[in-house]
Amino acid sequence: MSTDSATPHSEFATTLQIIPVVFFTFLCYLTIGIPLAVLPGYVHDDLGYSAVLAGAAISVQYLATLASRPLAGRSADTLGPKRTVTIGLLGCGASGVLLLLAVLCGRWSVLSLGLLVCSRLVLGFGESLCGTGAILWGIGRVGTSNNARVISWNGIATYGALAVGAPLGVAIAHTVGFAALGILVILLAALGFYLARPIAPVPVVHGERMSYRSVFTRVLPHGIGLALGSAGFGSIATFITLFYAAKHWPNAALSLTVFGTLFIGARLLFANTIKTYGGFRVAIASFSFECAGLLMLWLAPEPHVALAGAALTGFGFALVFPALGVEAVGLVPPASRGAALSAYSVFLDLSLGITGPLAGYIAGEFGYGSVFLFAAVAAAVAVGLSTFLYLRNAKVTNLPAAL
Repeated sequence: MSTDSATPHSEFATTLQIIPVVFFTFLCYLTIGIPLAVLPGYVHDDLGYSAVLAGAAISVQYLATLASRPLAGRSADTLGPKRTVTIGLLGCGASGVLLLLAVLCGRWSVLSLGLLVCSRLVLGFGESLCGTGAILWGIGRVGTSNNARVISWNGIATYGALAVGAPLGVAIAHTVGFAALGILVILLAALGFYLARPIAPVPVVHGERMSYRSVFTRVLPHGIGLALGSAGFGSIATFITLFYAAKHWPNAALSLTVFGTLFIGARLLFANTIKTYGGFRVAIASFSFECAGLLMLWLAPEPHVALAGAALTGFGFALVFPALGVEAVGLVPPASRGAALSAYSVFLDLSLGITGPLAGYIAGEFGYGSVFLFAAVAAAVAVGLSTFLYLRNAKVTNLPAAL
């Protein structure tokens, strides 16, 4: 793996080294985004299940990602990032096969739901390996001094894919049919597997490896902050279409596109602020913007206000993962970076896995708008936690704690 003492790259040259490997993250999340906006409606309207079960059927993917994170970290640290990514792409392809079967068996609602859940579980496995492997692959190509940039570009690939995939999935489902979504997922995974073959792997880092439990304990506070902030994304991704439907507003998928667009814009324009101001200070500002956006969604009287709230939420959430992630990865030795990334990412999965059914319960009891109030409160708590971590870090390093 590249070291920090390697010949310095220009920013453009560094980016050109990062993009080819985070493209596999883009393909992985495109397979996630394409069915994302239509599956809740499919489970609720076509199969006839409740909003809570619709949310749980989508969120089970994140629970599978959560369970497979330790495996993803060990795989990236020991087998190497490239092999980890290719195994993840195979999982994405298998999920497409199961999704296709679920739609073809739609007349049998229980069987269709079961196949759909299996598809989401396999997709969660693929997401875990692909995401962790791509970040480590990128760091191996450009060196650890560019950790924040690799993580930021990986996030751009992630949410860019969701922004493109959501409206694309809606359009395909309405014009061609649900079955086409499964076929497209299979083709995208096959494309990724083919494109990965000629790209050179990076060496496996040897040296001290911390136990996964020790790594998990070390990154725990940062992960809790990530989990709190991720509730906003989970609420929008899972329930924005049903929120719009309840309000009789059109173009629900546009809100996911706007969320993703502002997310990408913030990553492109402000990624260097992490290196300049430090991860904790950037996280405090990010959570504050996210909280404001979610409150706008909760109070939105008209579609354009909801759209602005989704945009502000995407802008705020953009730097949360890299800001706290850089601080978390810096706490472990180089040979345990994969474990640190996977342990840290566990909290994203945990948050998204819990948010679906919990937000479904809140929606059922208090209305869909209340889901965004719940997420706004979580973001506000994350502001307080990040402030505490910043002040604690400043005290340890004897730096002035000026916000």
